[in-house]
Amino acid sequence: MALEDPVIAPDTGIVADLEPAVATEPATAAAPAGIPPRFACFVTGTDTEIGKTLISSALLHALVQRGVRACGMKPIAAGAVLRDGRLHNDDCDQLEAAGNVHLPQSITTPFLLKEPAAPHIAAALENVAIDPVPILAAYLEVAAASDATVVEGVGGFRVPLTDSYDTADLAQQLDLPVILVVGMRLGCINHALLTVEAIAARGLKLVGWVANALEPEMAFGDENVAALAARIPAPLLGRVPRLREPSAAACAGHLDFSGLPNWPAHRNNPQ
Repeated sequence: MALEDPVIAPDTGIVADLEPAVATEPATAAAPAGIPPRFACFVTGTDTEIGKTLISSALLHALVQRGVRACGMKPIAAGAVLRDGRLHNDDCDQLEAAGNVHLPQSITTPFLLKEPAAPHIAAALENVAIDPVPILAAYLEVAAASDATVVEGVGGFRVPLTDSYDTADLAQQLDLPVILVVGMRLGCINHALLTVEAIAARGLKLVGWVANALEPEMAFGDENVAALAARIPAPLLGRVPRLREPSAAACAGHLDFSGLPNWPAHRNNPQ
C-alpha cells in the first residue's frame, strides 16, 4: 500500500484518502438501502490530560447501551507498561473496556510506545517510524468489524508524529466528524477557540464539544462555558463535573449525543 493510494472501507460508505490534501466534507454518505448509517467520530482536545479518553469511553458506553457494536481506537499511544506478557496503556484499556467489539491491539493501537512522552520523541527512542498507512488500514479494519467507531487522538489537535506529519494530518485523512473536549481551566477559552480554528482550517466538521471540569471548582466556570458556547459553531454536548469516581457510565450521564450525525436509534442488544 502506497501513501497516495485511497483506502476504501467495505460497505461503510467511508473513503479515507491517504493523500494529505485539503479534506472534503466528513464522510456521512448514506448507507446502502436497508443498512443503517454507521456512526464514527474523531475525538480531540485542547491539550493532553483533559479528558479525551473519558469522553471517548462515554461515547462507546452510550453506543453499547443502544445495542450497537462499537469499537474504540487510539491509533497512537505513548506510555505503556508490560503486564501479563502484554503492553498496556491506561487510555487504550479504558476504550477497550467501554466498547463491545474487541480486536487485536495491533489494530486498535497500531503504534503503542513505552515512553510517556510526545509521540515523535517516544518513537525516536524506540526506533519506530510512525506511518499513516498502517493507521488508516487499521481504521478500515475496525470500521468493517463494527457498526460504530470512536477514534481518540493523542494530546491536542496538532501533536507531532514525525518531522512532517502530525495528528491534524491524521484527522484530515480519516475525514471524520470531530468532537472537541475542552478542559475547563484558566486559559481554556483561548485554547478552545484556536483549536476550533485549526479544525476548520483542515476542512473538518466540528459536530460538538464537551466542557470537562478539571478542578472541583473553577472560578467563573459558568461564564467561561457561556463565552465558549457563544463562539464555538457547534453544539455543547454537555458539562462533565469533576467526578469522584470517573467512569464511562458516570460521564455519559452528563452528556447528550443524540444530535450527532448518524447517532443510532436504540436497537436490541447485539448478539
